[in-house]
Amino acid sequence: MAAGSLVGYFLPAVPAALDRASVLGVSAPMAALLWLMIFPMLLSVDWAALREVARVPGPVALTSVTNFLVQPFLAYGVSVLFFRVLYSRVLPRADADQYIAGSVLLAAAPCTAMVLVWSLLVGGNAAYTVIQVAVNDLLTLALFVPIVSLLLGKGVTAGDVPPPYKIVTASVLAFVGIPLLVAVAVRLVLVRRLGGRAQAQRAIERVAGAFKPVTLAGLLATLVLVFAFQGAVAGSKALHILLIAVPMTISTALVWMIVYLAGSGLLSMPHELLAPAALIATSNFFELAIAVAVGAFGAGSGAALACSVGVLVEVPVMLVLVSASNALRGRADARARAADWGRLAWARRLFAPPGMVGTAAAADAEAAADAEAAAAGGKAPSFENGEAIV
Repeated sequence: MAAGSLVGYFLPAVPAALDRASVLGVSAPMAALLWLMIFPMLLSVDWAALREVARVPGPVALTSVTNFLVQPFLAYGVSVLFFRVLYSRVLPRADADQYIAGSVLLAAAPCTAMVLVWSLLVGGNAAYTVIQVAVNDLLTLALFVPIVSLLLGKGVTAGDVPPPYKIVTASVLAFVGIPLLVAVAVRLVLVRRLGGRAQAQRAIERVAGAFKPVTLAGLLATLVLVFAFQGAVAGSKALHILLIAVPMTISTALVWMIVYLAGSGLLSMPHELLAPAALIATSNFFELAIAVAVGAFGAGSGAALACSVGVLVEVPVMLVLVSASNALRGRADARARAADWGRLAWARRLFAPPGMVGTAAAADAEAAADAEAAAAGGKAPSFENGEAIV
């Protein structure tokens, strides 16, 4: 982060040149780095498990409600408290209103791509994370404009906020669609050439293991790039950036706590679903927020500055939340076991320990579950015959 900030401040021509390598508002260098980070995760997804994912709507519902009914309104309330009350003697009212607008734009745009990286870092269920990202994208297209218009009221109307169809579509295709298609194609080729899913999965696990250093390098390079892009901004308005960062950090932490406590305490979700759900609900689609802020308020506006600060705040804060999620893993899984998430045979197949989904070990677990059900005198219980699950 320090290296990127120094490059952006003292060598502004470098990020300017990289920024020109963009297509439809999507940064090609950022897309390439993201592909390096998420490709192993997408390659390891057992797409046959997606039919089981649809039977567990709880985590998707939790993140969707948080993303669109909690986070924007919470961010608005915290921003008003800080910018109009606590900072009233420091910031002019015009600047305060602009920073509130930027905070709302950021909070109303849930993340599309980096959540796949966060999910990878916490050992999340890859197939389920992809489904959550897809639902997020569809809801963003429908709800972003009305939520922003509602919260900003007279300061902005629906006509001031351009519909985000173009940038959302371009970002989804660039950051998720292309690597997803490549991963599916590579997986199909491996299955055919190696003679089956089990053999292909073993090869994929070896590839994913070899990619771990590349994933870490990609994350570090992304941090350098993000802070290089914002280096000039960070050096020009340091005090304002610090003032903006405080309520954003508080809002982010509160959203994560709400989702984590609800998912663990009320729904007893296992770690591989709970941790990605909390991080998906917390992360933001900063490319969309910045693009809309520039289009609606201008490139030099306070709203655009607040969205840029959001980029600087999000990455280090999300890394802290990743660490917190991993530290709480044992507790979350213990609650899930106590709630008997693994009682159903199909649930044991879907919620195998991280790294087991779609593997030979998962196949063995599935066979053992079916044998256990047969020994009990009937087929494994299912959701349809009354065995309820979140």
